[in-house]
Amino acid sequence: MNPGTPAVALDARLRELDTGDGPFAPALVAKLDREEAFPDAACQALESFGLGAHYVPTRHGGRLAHYPELVALWRTVARRDLTAAIGHGKTFLGGACTWVGGSPEQAVALGQDVARGARVSWGLTERHHGSDLLAGELSATRTVDGRWRLNGEKWLINNATRGELISVLARTDANGGPRGFSVFLVDKRQLPPSAFRCLPKERTHGIRGADISGIAFTDADVPDTALVGKAGGGIELVLKALQLTRTVAVAMSLGAADQALRLTVDFAKEHQLYERRLVDLPRARRPLGEAATQLLLAEAVSTVASRALHALTPEASLTSALTKAFVPTVINEMISQLADLMGARSFLSDVYAHGLFQKVERDHRIIAIFDGSTLVNRNAVINQFPVLVRAFRQERRDADGLATATTLGAPLPEADLSRLGLVSTAGCSVVQGLPAAVLRLQSLVEQGALPKAVADLAHALKRATDAVHQRMAAQPPSPRDVPPEAFHLAEHYEACFAGAACVHLWLNHVERAPEGSLWRDALWLEACLVRVLSRLTPEAPPGDPGVFDRLADVVVDTAGVFSLLADARTEGAS
Repeated sequence: MNPGTPAVALDARLRELDTGDGPFAPALVAKLDREEAFPDAACQALESFGLGAHYVPTRHGGRLAHYPELVALWRTVARRDLTAAIGHGKTFLGGACTWVGGSPEQAVALGQDVARGARVSWGLTERHHGSDLLAGELSATRTVDGRWRLNGEKWLINNATRGELISVLARTDANGGPRGFSVFLVDKRQLPPSAFRCLPKERTHGIRGADISGIAFTDADVPDTALVGKAGGGIELVLKALQLTRTVAVAMSLGAADQALRLTVDFAKEHQLYERRLVDLPRARRPLGEAATQLLLAEAVSTVASRALHALTPEASLTSALTKAFVPTVINEMISQLADLMGARSFLSDVYAHGLFQKVERDHRIIAIFDGSTLVNRNAVINQFPVLVRAFRQERRDADGLATATTLGAPLPEADLSRLGLVSTAGCSVVQGLPAAVLRLQSLVEQGALPKAVADLAHALKRATDAVHQRMAAQPPSPRDVPPEAFHLAEHYEACFAGAACVHLWLNHVERAPEGSLWRDALWLEACLVRVLSRLTPEAPPGDPGVFDRLADVVVDTAGVFSLLADARTEGAS
């Protein structure tokens, strides 16, 4: 991460606020969680920093130029408190439909409102329908004076009560269907009290202080200017907006992983067992290396995906689903693994570090659920199996876009959201570019610039990826009753995507990256490939598990706070 980036500035500011009686001080964060109280002071500090301006694209008057910057900002907040990060960050999710499909006038007006501190929520789900958006009952009907009248309820909505505005998906055709819904940006401040009521806050296992509530409309009349995009285009608009939100939301997982790893490393350095520090025991160091590998995989995937919003925009329906399914899953696994190492202190609330480990473990579970659960995202991948199989066999890829998405120093073009589609007709350039990338690795072995063992792992990844596509080709289409095997295949395709992302990133930075432990002898790449292959070929995973021990040395030396991308980033990176 370059000095002077917004995330670096935010980190410096939060360092001032996470000590003493600051709003991000661990003791206060834990206290608010116990009291199930919203972190008002923390969110106000983020607002004072100007974080809200980074939720508004520059073309609409904000400071959001590149989506990887937003990922870095959210990660910086989330590594201190997921409740504050989610509570404040929901405004970007609430505004996403307007950024994607709103008129210039709507987008500029919303951008100005957000810059002034307005909070925006996103009303998609309903009490009896969950993620089945086509079953939504909240209705919007035309009135004789050309307005829209909303009736119905949205439930389990983040900031439904605290937010001043809410993007609402409403049924505008009684028959429903893909063209039977529309999106409205509703300004609660313009409604009479009788037109809506906020539902009670729901008690939650994690992010206990967050405003997880709902809203019910009763004959709420909104102007025609509240309609976002075209009438009947709501489902398509939501699906496109989700491509943005799913991609950047995994920043919350990265921040949670940062916090969990730091807490565990600090504990392992302090805790004595058998007259030795826990961190010095081999049985403790390897889990630390394995956990760090999970974080590196998640970081690589989220980096490539967020850059792909700019460089491979037409493929975002796929890359966003892969990212949202993969990253929270591996971070949940990572945190669980670290909990085993922490022992009793992983679930005690007032014995070690104010009980923040058990808080982050609880808090993080929500990331896999919102903006489409893991199963929903995997189903989105399954629907594109036929295209992926054809494109992989042809090794079809957008070479220029792939290079930009996987090269941190490459300037990013402005994200053209009009190029978002519901299906990636080009497949997935990251995976389809793997065969050529493996050949590049092999040439480095011949030049003595890469250990042969690492190239062998890449070849194993290529063979496993071939096998996954063969199984995908044999999977019969089943749009309704999708068999469990298809979901297993989607999970394996995620692993292929993760491994390919790592290969591309390493290749495009190995010559420019500074000499550091993560890059020496392709240490991080080897660890990530071993981990990915253990997911793809669990019966006989190739590679040397000792790589996790070597990676653990880096984790311990950096106090558990490290970043693959900070080491690789060069001047001029986005």
